[in-house]
Parts: sequence; structure tokens; C-alpha cells
Amino acid sequence: MPDKNLRIVSLLPSSTEIVCTLGLEDALVGITHECDYPLSVLGKPRLTSSHISHETMTSAEIDHAVRSQLDGHGSIYHLDEARLRELKPDLILTQELCEVCAVSYKTVQRAARMFEAEVTVVSLEPNTIADIFDNIRTVGRLTGRESKADDLIRSLSARLDRITDKTADIEHRPRTLMLEWLEPPFAPGHWVPEQVAISGGDHAFGKAGQRSVTTNAEEIIAYSPEVIVLIPCGYYKEDILRQLPNVRLPEGWNDLPAVKAGEVWAMDATSYFSRPGPRVVEGAEILAKILHPEVFGQPDSSQAVRVSADLMNS
Repeated sequence: MPDKNLRIVSLLPSSTEIVCTLGLEDALVGITHECDYPLSVLGKPRLTSSHISHETMTSAEIDHAVRSQLDGHGSIYHLDEARLRELKPDLILTQELCEVCAVSYKTVQRAARMFEAEVTVVSLEPNTIADIFDNIRTVGRLTGRESKADDLIRSLSARLDRITDKTADIEHRPRTLMLEWLEPPFAPGHWVPEQVAISGGDHAFGKAGQRSVTTNAEEIIAYSPEVIVLIPCGYYKEDILRQLPNVRLPEGWNDLPAVKAGEVWAMDATSYFSRPGPRVVEGAEILAKILHPEVFGQPDSSQAVRVSADLMNS
């Protein structure tokens, strides 16, 4: 049984989603500035802030700012350590995977050592969909919600199996380019190539279970993508469409098969790809609609939007 007095701080939007999906929202006493799902968490104390603004900076400016901060061994995030101590959490969920994704693990550890009471700091390190499910299981174990976590994982796995079953006999798997950043362009890593493969696409552009990396016009042209999905990390569809006119896309972009065919899409990276939580399954379901509408039906505008050619500059 979960401890009724359990106090959880989540320093990851994905772990906030996991905690809430497991029915522990009332135990959540602190979150990050990026935690916005479910909407009911928005009134919780926010313990982080960022030196980077998606709203006011271009894709290229953000990339430069991030590289400059990290190359100088700084951080793009600030943790309100005093507020964290005031909240007296029993459990802090954080990560070491990516310094661009969240406040650094070392910063969290240092803050936790200053607590008078014992606090458990857990780093969630997913690289694959199986790892994401393991993270859900871990949070369930730490909070006395093992049974609920197991039920959730079974449900999510069954949904992925349904997609796989429907795409098993599909012969043509479109060459699918998932761009995790716009300028410079980033090829996908971690669980995103798995999402593509499950959804019936060719996932050769990107390496499952490994970090996303910068790519270039030559590699993109050589791959000759038939479908392009824009999923820059941390962006919603609306952010992508707002940013695109200020982005210089790789040379030769307009000659790519996907661009010529009008098969360039924008999806909520934040909801379905950037955050390793339960909604990566929904991301695969929507992606299947983009890649195989003849099997799954067309995505609606709340799920994905086709990008107009006049928004793309190369």
C-alpha cells in the first residue's frame, strides 16, 4: 500500500506524467517549470527555471545557447534549492540522461545532501520503450503502486501490439525522417526509431537506444525520405509552425520526395516523443495514421498537421 503521507518531487515532465497516471497526483508536492500534463498539476510549486526561451529564440539561437552553456560546463537550468528543502520530499525523481532535458543530477544530489531528513533520489534513465516501461515499474515499486504500474504497462504494451499486428503484412514501409531539431537538423535516437518501426515506417535514419545526433543535407538527401515528421525537442505543433519561417532548412530540402509529395508533418514532440512517459504509445498510434492512413485512418488536426510549403525555407 502507498504511504498516505508520501511527498514526491518530480524534476522531469515525464516522471510527473507517470506519477499522475499511477494515481499519485496528491502526493506530488513539486514539479518543473515545463510540467504541463496533466493540466491539473499547473498549480503545483515549480522548482526549476530555464535560461533558454522557446518563445523568443530561434532554433539556431537555442542550439548555440545550449552548446555555449554546456561547453562552459554551466547549466541551462536553475533549481530552487531553498524551496525544494521547504517542501521536505521523501522521493525526488530526476535523470542523468541529458543535460539539455532537465536540471543536472549532480545539482539535485547536492541539494538532497543538505536535507535534515532522509530523502530518496532516483534517476530515471530510459533509452528504449522497454526502459520507459521499466521506469513506470520503478516508480510503482517506490510508491507502493506496483499493481497499478503493471496494469498500465500491460495496457500500453497491448496498444503497441495492435499497431504491430496491423502493420505486420505491409510491404511498403515509407522512408521516414523524424527531425528532433530543426537548425541544425538532428537525427532521432532513443525510443523514436522504435516508434517509427512499430508504426510501419522505415527507421534507418536514426539509431534506436542511442543519443540523437546532428545530421546534414548530404545524409538527408541520401536517405531520400518519403515522409518527414518535425518533432523538435520540447515543442508543440504550434511552436513548430511559428518557428519554421525563421529556420533555414538543409540545402536541397525542396527536392526531397516527402516535400514534393506534401508529406511533411508537425506533431507535438513534447507530448509524444520528447518525454519518455506513457504517451509515447499514443505517439506511435498517431504516427501510424500518418504513415498508413489506408489502414489506420487520417490523423486529425489535434494529433498532427501537414506543413504548408510556404513555411519552409532552405
